[in-house]
Amino acid sequence: MTDDPFATAGSAVVLNPRAGGSYTPAMQAILSDAGLAAARATITGWPGYAPTPLVALPGLASRLGVGSIAYKDEGGRFGLGSFKALGGAYAVSRLLAAEVERRSGVRPTVAALLSGAHADAVGSVTVACATDGNHGRSVAWGARLFGCRCVIFIHATVSDGRRAAIAAFGAEVRRTAGNYDDSVRTAQETATAEGWFVVSDTSYPGYRDVPKDVMQGYELMALEAFEALEAPPTHIFLQTGVGGMAAAVAALAWRRFGADRPKIVLADPEKAACFVESLAAGRPVAVHGDLDTMMAGLACGEVSELAWEILATGADAVVRLPDAAAIAAMRLLADAPFGDRPVVAGESAVAGLAALAASLKDPAAAAALGLGPTARVLVFGTEGDTDPDLYQSLVGQPAAAVRARATAWSPT
Repeated sequence: MTDDPFATAGSAVVLNPRAGGSYTPAMQAILSDAGLAAARATITGWPGYAPTPLVALPGLASRLGVGSIAYKDEGGRFGLGSFKALGGAYAVSRLLAAEVERRSGVRPTVAALLSGAHADAVGSVTVACATDGNHGRSVAWGARLFGCRCVIFIHATVSDGRRAAIAAFGAEVRRTAGNYDDSVRTAQETATAEGWFVVSDTSYPGYRDVPKDVMQGYELMALEAFEALEAPPTHIFLQTGVGGMAAAVAALAWRRFGADRPKIVLADPEKAACFVESLAAGRPVAVHGDLDTMMAGLACGEVSELAWEILATGADAVVRLPDAAAIAAMRLLADAPFGDRPVVAGESAVAGLAALAASLKDPAAAAALGLGPTARVLVFGTEGDTDPDLYQSLVGQPAAAVRARATAWSPT
């Protein structure tokens, strides 16, 4: 084992000079305890709901020099392979309930929607979104669950495996030219022209309500983690993309722990580092180009407007990561060389963990963030092998083999 098992060479930690303050009324208008209670009541009533496991990684924690690492493994969420099931499908349910109420004057229950009691109204609705893979799968699954039509837009570099996984839920999948941000614009333009409803996980001027619902659904993942921990985390490392997931976790941590909230550290791919650029500038900055990163779910060049409003002061730092760091982290979790339970983690699931390793390799950053032997670190493994062929090619073994070793594992 090398001295740097995460291959963090080339990483850079950027501290946020604007971090701090309180959770403001404007933030409460985006994400709130009342909104979380509604999301929890809805999502826990769906067939197949169960909290995902929180995996302790004591061997890795000892190797890195922190007190503990808890890894929230979202690979089994509703059988979709990622946490995105909590957001997109929840937003679909909220949108359909509002549309039925608009037409009938009565707000339907989730049970009524699931039973098909409003099939005529729901069946006439088309939902659409752009995706790197996992969000589109969630929206397509939600559309099938509740009975509406779905059209998903994917950009040029989304793998055929992810395309097929979305289509398997009955969605029409359209591939567009350009990068993820281009596909977002194409989805919005097409939906406007066709009279469809956009269910996006990113927000922009004039489009905020649905992404709020998506983010509120994501908070359930954080709530499960906080309730499972024996002690509050001192640090949370979060991969970004457009920032919706990171903002949701940060928001709940802020509301729950107040002035004692954990340090929040973001993780950007170096080729799609929109939060690195934005936090450095103190304003949203778009990153252009093909955004060609192996961390496909994070290949976003523009921050979500809503996420920025929380993370502009809610994030304490951001780490720029090379793709090699993610691949090394995937292999490390699968091989479990320090005696921990093996974990199947997709390429977009491990950026937070890799960012922890990179921060610890930077003495000034580690000191500024208070990282050390007493740190209790929480990370979110936001996907499993959502592209099984790609997973096997990167890790060198199929996910089934890793899961078999995990099933047979016992602590030494």
